[in-house]
Amino acid sequence: MNGVSRAADTIHRFLHGLMNYRSAPPEFWKKIRTTNLLERVHKELKRRSRKIGAFPNDASLLRLTGSILIDINEEWITGNRYLSMKSEMISLDTVAEFTAI
Repeated sequence: MNGVSRAADTIHRFLHGLMNYRSAPPEFWKKIRTTNLLERVHKELKRRSRKIGAFPNDASLLRLTGSILIDINEEWITGNRYLSMKSEMISLDTVAEFTAI
């Protein structure tokens, strides 16, 4: 099996998973398929960890990272909305409803 047919086979096997964002309304497609949210989380982790500099041990790094991720999660749950539908608002937690088939 040559490289092209292996690549085509891989795309065929995973096409449903690659395109499942299209089950959401079209206005959400770009927001769902991009990595902008993940990039923002990484940027915040980097910004906050650079202020500290060197960590005395792995546990301290994990505590800081965990607390930052918990803060981001709470912000999304309580107020920040990324996708909105007409009169109702949905958070990232409910995006899975659109993509689960």
